[in-house]
Amino acid sequence: MTTGVDSERPGAGTPGGSEAFPDDGEVSRDAFEVFRDDWGIPHLRAADALALARAQGYVTALDRAWQLETERHRLLGTSASCLGAEAVDWDRFVRRARLADTARRCFGRLAPETAAWVGAYVDGVNDGLAEGASRAPEFAAVGRAPGHWEPWTPLGVWLSTHILFAGFPTKLWREEVAHRLGEERTTLFATDGPGTAGSNGWLLSGERTASGAPLLAGDPHRFIEAPGVYQQIRLACPEFDVVGLAVPGIPGIAHFGHTGGVAWAITNAMADYQDLYRERLRRTPDGGVEALGPDGWSRAHAHTETIEVAGADPETVEVIETDRGPVIIGGDPGAGETISLRHPPRVTGELGFDVLPALLRARTVADLDTALDRWVEPVNVVLAADTAGGALHRVAGHVPVRPDVNRLRVVPAEDPAYAWREGEAAPLPRTEAVGPGGIAVMANERGLAAPLGVEFAPPHRARRIRELLGARTDWSPAAMAAVHTDTRLASSRPLLSLLAWAPALGPAAERLRDRLLRWDRHMDADSTDATLYARLRADVVHRLAGHPALKGVTGEDDPWRSAAYPALFRPWLAAVPRIGYALESLLTVGPLPYEDRLALVAASAEAVAAAAEETPPAPWGELHRLSPWQALPDPVPDAEARPGVAGDHDCVLSTSGVPGVTDLFARGPAARYVWDLARREDSRWVVPFGASGVPGSAHHRDQTPLWARGALVPVVTDWDLLHPTTRHLEENPAMTAAPEPVTPALRPAVHEQKIEGFGTVRLVPVDPAADAGLLHGWVTEERARFWGMADHTREQVREIYAFVDSLPTHHAYLALRDGVPAALFQTYEPDADPVGECYDVQPGDFGVHLLIAPAEGEGAVKGYTDALLTVFIAHVFSDPARLRVVVEPDARNEKAIARMVRIGFELGPEIRKPEKTARLAFLTRAALGLA
Repeated sequence: MTTGVDSERPGAGTPGGSEAFPDDGEVSRDAFEVFRDDWGIPHLRAADALALARAQGYVTALDRAWQLETERHRLLGTSASCLGAEAVDWDRFVRRARLADTARRCFGRLAPETAAWVGAYVDGVNDGLAEGASRAPEFAAVGRAPGHWEPWTPLGVWLSTHILFAGFPTKLWREEVAHRLGEERTTLFATDGPGTAGSNGWLLSGERTASGAPLLAGDPHRFIEAPGVYQQIRLACPEFDVVGLAVPGIPGIAHFGHTGGVAWAITNAMADYQDLYRERLRRTPDGGVEALGPDGWSRAHAHTETIEVAGADPETVEVIETDRGPVIIGGDPGAGETISLRHPPRVTGELGFDVLPALLRARTVADLDTALDRWVEPVNVVLAADTAGGALHRVAGHVPVRPDVNRLRVVPAEDPAYAWREGEAAPLPRTEAVGPGGIAVMANERGLAAPLGVEFAPPHRARRIRELLGARTDWSPAAMAAVHTDTRLASSRPLLSLLAWAPALGPAAERLRDRLLRWDRHMDADSTDATLYARLRADVVHRLAGHPALKGVTGEDDPWRSAAYPALFRPWLAAVPRIGYALESLLTVGPLPYEDRLALVAASAEAVAAAAEETPPAPWGELHRLSPWQALPDPVPDAEARPGVAGDHDCVLSTSGVPGVTDLFARGPAARYVWDLARREDSRWVVPFGASGVPGSAHHRDQTPLWARGALVPVVTDWDLLHPTTRHLEENPAMTAAPEPVTPALRPAVHEQKIEGFGTVRLVPVDPAADAGLLHGWVTEERARFWGMADHTREQVREIYAFVDSLPTHHAYLALRDGVPAALFQTYEPDADPVGECYDVQPGDFGVHLLIAPAEGEGAVKGYTDALLTVFIAHVFSDPARLRVVVEPDARNEKAIARMVRIGFELGPEIRKPEKTARLAFLTRAALGLA
């Protein structure tokens, strides 16, 4: 079995060891090197994982500075400051959805080692942005310099990239369909899925390959952006050596990678994990906002932000968040529909980023499987194989448990029947079997993930891939192009069947019918028959839109024109595209009588045939051209950036235009890959444009011609075949200098509360190094003897709190009263602490330790300790998942025990711990009237 380090040539060595830096002797932990292959693809190797993350950020900033700047603005809701009024709708949504705040929350919950790894990537981005921006003409075009990345920025980029990925606006469409066409028609336009979903992936066991080892291949279909949404890259250090497709702005390799020992790939599971709630809001006399929930009216968060707009006046947006989630539609209390969005990262503070470094270190499918158990968003279907013969086919992500109707429609906020079962996630299907005949396929179809979603892609792509793969047993990476580029359009059957039976056609329409019935149903680039079919389909779509049975959603009052919804969501509410994608089902089991369908297709055939007599059809590839999204047009237009391509939305080559609207397509293969588990160097990949995002660069568009015809470029793994471009072997003072300690009063607070007559109390994280002296003074006083640290040195105290700081289950905070340290407050999860072995831990238990500082304290201010306890308890119970506070004071500390009883704690048994005999005490939400 390979260990993930290529060893095809003698003396290859381990990346990052003496072979990695052969001429430099002892190197710093910040050392890294950048190599590139003939396609400009970066291959990075470094002294350790942190230096490698920094190298990844650095090289991404060099190659994709404008793309990174665009993504940073998108997550902050500041795009309009560069791009003008057309970006205001997005900025308003991002701010109202509080994506940046969610990213900060999720970053705060990362494991310390993951936070350091993400931070190293961000350091690299900031190191390289100025140089990268100097190469990118877009910065001069908008007159801006690149901004600064914060440690949490990558999490925000991930959120903004995927917040619409699950398609929650479809619920708005279903709501409109139910109101306008009747409840029984709610899912009328589900084709068994939105036709625009097109990602494919397949796994072949060794019995079907020429090498006898597995092959894993596929292509993610997304909105294609320029520069591309995937970045080919190699990351190597002593711990791992991985090739894969990274997302610019995100460290590591999330979706498609090959470590040498295991390879993996994903498609969208089409799961439903985001809910929309219909809210009722009202203003309070003090100008605040209240929302009606299951427990009555409660205070909602509300504040106002300003959106700067290039070339126009600023716009203001009110940001409101109820107990369900941020309000993204409406929000003016008492006026119109108000809808909030609830999605897992906002609720749990988890995004799944702790998985990313674990993926890089995976050597087997078991490693990968264990890592993916912690994945959150988006919800994916995963295929994986390893060199030991292991295989994995599973769903990964967080799907909340709630009523099925939540998946279909907007639901009322005040009804408890529609609440999430907090802390619970739906079980995720998985199997370790490749599948019948040694073939496993994922293509967004209803299948492994069926229990988790509502609408899935039609089964055509999955069936066609299985059919193609089952035809031979000697598959190789080079042969996979035949699958990637297959153009058979199985969804054409219902329309062509109706055409076959269409009555009383004229001579020209008869000729059209005969031609299309002889057509092989392949949407090939050089096919004029494919063009004729596309014309017929478009005409049928428009005639369906005009039919009385569908007038409710296509007339003058159709949802597209509704002012009730932000313009950002209107593509999900446009009836003609919906009809185009659902055409197969509308022509089979739709609301039109069979005779109406026949007549409609006959009329379309007459119109298309007449037009074709006047203007013969051009080849499909001349009309079906790529139209990628770009923040700014290319300064130097490049015709090759918009090639004509074969395929259609239900082909394996899923290049999806909008039937009835345009033959241009913006969705298609955002990358293609073949991972070879026999020899990683035989793997192949390609992206739509190139490795560089810099216009005019030799590698800006060099892969486009290959991508357009389905060719792949080799994955190079031999370092001797690469070109060294950057050697960063010096110490970086900014990386290695000890940071200046931040005084507690200047640290961000996890909780802040004003107590009348006492002051403002803020809880801030303990900094083990900066606070060691303060804490040592507290814990060694006689009054703190029950704390058990009376004989500890300052260094021992620092080490203890550094250890606490490293644990995701334990936290230490300073309580500041009007900026002055007043107490030490520690929290822990009992089932991750020795105390959990001493009693029956219940779901929702949350442990705390309290040490009140020596003060003017209790003697000088009446109720000093009780006031602090009020704040501590408010902080703990601000998380609804916490149901009971657990304390364990020394059994001899009668004063502390009496205080606990006074404020509502119920005493439990004494327990024996190695360091003391303690008395358990419990305070429930119910005891405080919070249940």
